[in-house]
Amino acid sequence: MKKINKVLIANRGEIALRIIRACKELDITSVCVFSEVDLEGIWVKKADEAYPIMGNPIDAYLDYERIVTLAKKAECDAIHPGYGFLSENADFARACKREGIIFIGPSAEHIALFGDKIASKNAMAEVGVPILPGTDEPLSSPEEGEAIAKEIGFPVIIKAAFGGGGRGMRIVYKAKEFKKLFDEAQNESMKYFARDEVFVEKYLENPRHIEVQILADSFGNVVHLGDRDCSIQRRHQKVVEIAPAPNLKDETRKELYRVATKAMFKLGYESAGTVEFLVDQDENLYFMEMNTRIQVEHPVTEIISGIDLIQRMIEIADGDKLKFLQEEIKFSGYAIEFRINAEDAQKDFAPHPGTITEYLSPGGPGVRLDTIAYKGYTIPAFYDSMIGKLIVFAIDWEGAVKKAERALCEYHIAGIPTNLPLHRQIVKDQDFKDARFDTGYFDKKLSTFNLEGQEQGKREEEKYRKLADLISSIKKNQVKVRQ
Repeated sequence: MKKINKVLIANRGEIALRIIRACKELDITSVCVFSEVDLEGIWVKKADEAYPIMGNPIDAYLDYERIVTLAKKAECDAIHPGYGFLSENADFARACKREGIIFIGPSAEHIALFGDKIASKNAMAEVGVPILPGTDEPLSSPEEGEAIAKEIGFPVIIKAAFGGGGRGMRIVYKAKEFKKLFDEAQNESMKYFARDEVFVEKYLENPRHIEVQILADSFGNVVHLGDRDCSIQRRHQKVVEIAPAPNLKDETRKELYRVATKAMFKLGYESAGTVEFLVDQDENLYFMEMNTRIQVEHPVTEIISGIDLIQRMIEIADGDKLKFLQEEIKFSGYAIEFRINAEDAQKDFAPHPGTITEYLSPGGPGVRLDTIAYKGYTIPAFYDSMIGKLIVFAIDWEGAVKKAERALCEYHIAGIPTNLPLHRQIVKDQDFKDARFDTGYFDKKLSTFNLEGQEQGKREEEKYRKLADLISSIKKNQVKVRQ
């Protein structure tokens, strides 16, 4: 018997809108909460029900006790956390369970395990997943860390034990730099995660960042939905994501799938999850981390597999078995996702809130747009700068790149700076066209991505401004003729 009939979405932005759409297709009532500054958010208007949480705009999406209480008052059966905010908060999952509300995601125990980078690394090693050499518990001092770094060999990376998203990470190339960077990693970890535990492991120079999407139900069924290449990053933040990873050996891909699904089966994982790996130049693979939530880049997997990940998460949480076996999942073509951010490239890509004055979206075959942007929408200053994701699909890599180039040229946003000019230059880059990239891509390319993209954006704005003036003139003349 169906238990989930009404879902509260404990999130905002494009992922909230994405969950609303999944609920609609499952005949589930969607409920969203929103902060004062999100009143004009399109997801607030699209949800079946919407309730404000007054006060600090960030706390509105982090105060899980208030959110759970509101969910009970609204008679919701379940809560979907989306990504970010409370999505990997084990206490939130426990609070839901305590109050008889279904948490659409894995168990609190698995969230806690994989939220602890050291514990998760040790757990994965125990079930046969390759890991990088490093510490298996938090460092007690920079001196201890430096000694271990010398033992395993520089370069090493210092990581926040309870972090993610590239925060609390520092790469150390020389022993004399260790203490300074150790302190920086600890301070950043405390700032973002309220914990200062860090550990150290061997650093791979410019590997590929490859991840495997997992779905697992409560009956012991575990499948993978292919892989994604997330190597194109800036400061450890993903910028472009691709499914499947191009130019990856078949045997490497099969091994990624094997170890990921085997590990999740042995650990008894349930729901959607992503096992992330580093793959070196010789295609040796090493476990990096596990994300116990839906990923920003999930659309590329949905496109090549034909499987709606949000709907499957809801069904698994409702106690359903997976509706397909591994051999029944058919993959097709290539999908590329471009994160569209409101940020100023001229100011080191600093976030840039503001009002969108002109907005024209791309479309056509093989183009998907997950976004909250529209003309007149004011992007608030309190949240992540991502305002949407442009996803393209084609049957081969060359076709996907060409489609991306066309779609990016169609996309026009005025009133605020965005990273669209950067994406337009990426798709014209020969290394990208040849699928030659790793995590060092931007270190090599960013200095060459400057005026052309910015000038193109200015030319587009001027073109649309002239068109607007022309239309205005025509309208005035029509009025005069009628009079």
